[in-house]
Amino acid sequence: MTFDCDPAQRPLDAESGNANGYSNGHTEPAALPNCLTHRLRLNPKTDHEPDNYEDLELDFSPLIFRSLERYLPPNLINQERNVKVDFMREILLRYYPESERIRAEKLREYRRKIISNYQRLHEDLYSMNAEKFFTPSFLRAISENTEQGFRGIMSEPHPGVFTFQIFNQQFCEMMIAEVENFERWLTETKFRIMKPNKLSKHGVVLDDFGLESMLDRLVKDYIRPIAKFFFPDVGGATLDTHHGFILRFGDNKVALHFGDNKEFDVPFHVDDSEVTLNVCLGSRFLSGGELCFRGSRCKDHFDSDAQLDEVFDYQHVLGNAILHRSSIRHCARATTSGSRINLVLWCRSTAFRQLITNQTDFADWCAECRRKKEERQRQAIAAAKLELLRKDQE
Repeated sequence: MTFDCDPAQRPLDAESGNANGYSNGHTEPAALPNCLTHRLRLNPKTDHEPDNYEDLELDFSPLIFRSLERYLPPNLINQERNVKVDFMREILLRYYPESERIRAEKLREYRRKIISNYQRLHEDLYSMNAEKFFTPSFLRAISENTEQGFRGIMSEPHPGVFTFQIFNQQFCEMMIAEVENFERWLTETKFRIMKPNKLSKHGVVLDDFGLESMLDRLVKDYIRPIAKFFFPDVGGATLDTHHGFILRFGDNKVALHFGDNKEFDVPFHVDDSEVTLNVCLGSRFLSGGELCFRGSRCKDHFDSDAQLDEVFDYQHVLGNAILHRSSIRHCARATTSGSRINLVLWCRSTAFRQLITNQTDFADWCAECRRKKEERQRQAIAAAKLELLRKDQE
């Protein structure tokens, strides 16, 4: 994190006097911490469990406060919640763009309207219940929390792409039923909702009707432990926010066709996240709909050709999860018969995003960046050899 204050503005230590006029030997009245007296950590305290801020009326999303709390300095991180809120709010008001604050307030108001009127079908879905949600093998691997344990339940059919069983049948059925109940409510009330993303028009955002806290726990307690082993170079160990949604394919619920091109349900893209979880909750008489991967790319090389070793197509399996690096270009081929419903969770790292904002070197996770760097190194070595030969011949 880069939030900081001018060192010249910080109060002096008690041993040498202070900036408020108290001389040595006198006790200064306790002051509330602020950005002039406390600095945020450079790296988050990942083993700290943040407070819950859902019950407070705040200027910013409660998840922002939960994420920022792990960056609080040691003498503040275990203070009472109201003290931490005041400190973090001051930081956010100072540095958070006004336009983003306004957008966040509109989103909160939009979600408040939905949550206050929508009648939930399965209340159990709205808080994390590991025994009811996950398969026994997945829970054992989470409990063991080792790379070997995770590899024991996963396969890696392509570099940066992992498949495994995560949710049990009960969870899949409950989630589908809840989404269908929400969709019926939308039809009855004629309430217009925001679409999951620019590429998908048939689906719902799970956070919008109250699943935000459950998905937050899913990311931090169950996806982040896996990502820290398999995606360390893109902030896997610091995943702290998410965007979760449901997509429908087939039976006239195709995500989106572009013009006359009927080849794809969703065209090639990269996700706005660091790691993506994609789970097939249900399918019926399905053909088509393969998930096609074509190599990791940064924004500068998105349109570059894929190499042969970057081509991989995956056919969804009911109940199975696919966890992949979000920077891998991928698409969903057209669903030619039947239907499918998928849960997609974009997992994001605030710390990694701050890091790449200040990055001046190439992106190590972009295959094209690596190839260009390796080519420059080969050219430099070849030039050096030619120069040595030329000198030997003189």
